[in-house]
Amino acid sequence: MILVSACLLGLNCRFDEQSKTNKSLISSLKNSHFIPFCPEQLGGLPTPRHRAWITHGDGKDVLEGRSKVINEINNDVTAQFIKGAIETEKLVTLFGIKKAYLKSKSPSCGVGKIYHNKNLVTGNGVCATMLLQKNIELIPV
Repeated sequence: MILVSACLLGLNCRFDEQSKTNKSLISSLKNSHFIPFCPEQLGGLPTPRHRAWITHGDGKDVLEGRSKVINEINNDVTAQFIKGAIETEKLVTLFGIKKAYLKSKSPSCGVGKIYHNKNLVTGNGVCATMLLQKNIELIPV
C-alpha cells in the first residue's frame, strides 16, 4: 500500500483549491494499491485556505515545539498541521504503508525543500518529518 498526496492525483485540495496533477505518477500507479491523502485537510483546514509557512527550521522543529506554522494572514495553524500528521500516521499504521509520493516544497509534504515565506530552504514538511520518523520511503514529486 502506498500513500500519495491527493493533489498529485488531480484532487483540488491545495491551499488555492487547485491540484498539481502528475499524469506520469498516475500512470505508474495504475496497477498499485494507494491511498490519496491531504494532511492539511486531515488536520481540519478548509479548502481553499490561506498559504502557510513554517516560521523557522522545518517539520521536525514544529513537531518538537520549537517552531510554528503561520499562514499569510498571521494565524497560527500549527495545531492543524500536527493533527494532519497524526491522522496520517493512523493511515500508515492501519494499512502498513512503507512508501509515499509527496508534493514537493509543501509545509506538510515537502521533502528536502520547503518554503519559509517566499524563500525556498532546506528541510522537510511536518507530515513528511513524521513519515521519515516512521521509516517510510519518501519520494518527492
